[in-house]
Amino acid sequence: MREAKYKDYTAKRRIISYGASYDFSSNELAPAGPIPPFLHTLRERIAEWVEVPASRFTHALIAEYKTGTQLGWHRDVPDFEIIVGVSLGGSCRMRLRPYPPKKGTSADSFSLNLEPRSAYHMRGEARWGWQHSIPPTKTLRYSITFRTRREPRRRASGS
Repeated sequence: MREAKYKDYTAKRRIISYGASYDFSSNELAPAGPIPPFLHTLRERIAEWVEVPASRFTHALIAEYKTGTQLGWHRDVPDFEIIVGVSLGGSCRMRLRPYPPKKGTSADSFSLNLEPRSAYHMRGEARWGWQHSIPPTKTLRYSITFRTRREPRRRASGS
């Protein structure tokens, strides 16, 4: 695992990526090693759960959140489409708010408890119309996030 770097900022969480690694300096995906066999069964189970072929989940990220680690408001990078996360170790809250956020209001925001061994999945409006964040964790926590690549948009014929 390595420290997560975002442009000039180094986060407190540690990560390891498989399939691809997002380079926040260049805003591009960089190649990473293949998803290892120890994650294949989990990938198959989440694929069955969300009714998507397992082979479409080409990216996996394991993240370690030490006590007090947080993850700021964001949407996942646009190179990915469907996102499935599995929470391990300690529990945490996942906060969600509409994107783009409305200034001066939190009326539409809400939180979900992510208990150990729980899973969530985001696609469609949940993926693109909302941001999410994790407030500082109270205990050691790990997450495993699987993502599908976003299909390139096709141009309409004649344009």
